[in-house]
Amino acid sequence: MQPLEAGEPHTIGAYRLLGRLGAGGMGRVYLGRSAGGRTVAVKVVHPHFALDEQFRERFRREVDAARRLGAQWTAPVLDADPDAAVPWVATGYVAGPPLSDAVTRHGPLPEYAVRTLGAGLGEALDAVHAHGLIHRDVKPSNVLLALDGPRLIDFGIARALGATVSLTSTGVSVGSPGYMAPEQIRGQDISGAADVFSLGAVLAYAATGAAPFLGDSSAVLLYKVVHEEPELGDLEGELRELVIRCLAKDPADRPAPTALARRLAPGGAAALVAPGWLPGPLEREVSRSAVALLDLEPQDAPVRSGPVPFSNASLGSAALGAFGPPLPPLPAEPPVTSGGTTGERGPDAGVAGLADTGPRTGTRRGRRISCTVTLAVAGALAVVTVGVATLGDLFAGGGDDDQGADAARPPAADRSPEAGASAPVDALPPAFAGTWKGSATERSGLPHGTVTAVFTEGAKGEDVVRLTHRLDVLGSSVVCKGIGTLVSGTAKELNIRERTDPGNADSSLCTGGDADLVFTLTQAGTLRYQSHEEAAGHPKGTLTRSGG
Repeated sequence: MQPLEAGEPHTIGAYRLLGRLGAGGMGRVYLGRSAGGRTVAVKVVHPHFALDEQFRERFRREVDAARRLGAQWTAPVLDADPDAAVPWVATGYVAGPPLSDAVTRHGPLPEYAVRTLGAGLGEALDAVHAHGLIHRDVKPSNVLLALDGPRLIDFGIARALGATVSLTSTGVSVGSPGYMAPEQIRGQDISGAADVFSLGAVLAYAATGAAPFLGDSSAVLLYKVVHEEPELGDLEGELRELVIRCLAKDPADRPAPTALARRLAPGGAAALVAPGWLPGPLEREVSRSAVALLDLEPQDAPVRSGPVPFSNASLGSAALGAFGPPLPPLPAEPPVTSGGTTGERGPDAGVAGLADTGPRTGTRRGRRISCTVTLAVAGALAVVTVGVATLGDLFAGGGDDDQGADAARPPAADRSPEAGASAPVDALPPAFAGTWKGSATERSGLPHGTVTAVFTEGAKGEDVVRLTHRLDVLGSSVVCKGIGTLVSGTAKELNIRERTDPGNADSSLCTGGDADLVFTLTQAGTLRYQSHEEAAGHPKGTLTRSGG
């Protein structure tokens, strides 16, 4: 946990804040305490979401859905204000690490702990489905390990059973690669059986320390989930049998959550949860963390009733709230020696709330697809959809050759004009104005979709380009939009800092971070595009003028 920074609120609603737990694509998460002494996690969405009425309505629906859940193995939603200047939600704080962190630091769980974990999560999913909901994002980082049992968190992308599979206008499925069911990847209608598939993958990870589907690229990973059998290592016995049933390609062949729970714990998960259900080192770690909470005191500050006002004029004149300095990037996770998917300790570690982040995979920092598309899919592999959302740094990059020429090249904003280039300019050169379009490819060789850049007049420090990144695979599309500010340039080359367009309908499917871009005019009359965003795989391409 980090101390509160200048400009951050010290109270939200009725809760005094003790510190900041983390930050992600949707907002910041704070540790708070109610007047009665209850410890809570308070998630406050990013201010630009507050300007989007459609987001507010989704937020309201999802908070209402999460409030209906009274399952023993979930963290309760205690309070929320979707109509606040900046919406927020408070949930019960779970004093325990995510499964992803626990396995990373302590290795696979013993069988009795895996059985307790599976029984608790099975009962939690049974309650979720009984309320007509599908979680859609069951993964190691959304499972917390407390002394009194596991907790399933992050219902932020839960949707009503029978609702359309698409959560955006583009028809892209939602979930985390390696843990989402084949029908999710294919963009088909899904049922609660999709959560059972994800649960099977989580149990395999807990028992072996590695995800059952591994791949060096996003395309390979999704292809394996759809077409290949899981890799379960030395998992054996009844536990292996149950995991295989959960990971069946056909949803009809998977067990119901309650049947799975009964197989794992005939007397119910509560019968297995007793002092010592976690391995000794992990139990001691969780105990120390729980005791440390008692010593936390709120920081001295004037009493406030909510977030401070916007400090960024570019967000508009609405009298809403913001939090001062930009959000720092999330730290990279320690490597997993087994090469398995680790998951990510995002802002919801120890928290139940709206989903922010996805897993990290392998032993390297993963990648996403720029302020652009979240997932590249190799056409040669013919993976049938590109559906992922709320992704953090998901996929392994190009390997050890990440230290090649592109990686070594400093960000655009830090580079001087190349030798022989013309003098620096203070505004967009007329030669760049207009619409440019072309295909992009990542450093790994995977396609990055189509890039459209529309340049308009503007001075240094102003917005001069709007970018659209589109990836189409067998009828499914991801469309992500960005806005670029002119950082520096010459008559032939522009250094652009790109950020997510707040009005982007697919913003939850895009990386959301800033990216340094370079656009260079060639003698052939084309425009070279290069992104230096590591999480996106350093996409680049050649654009041609399209229209005026």
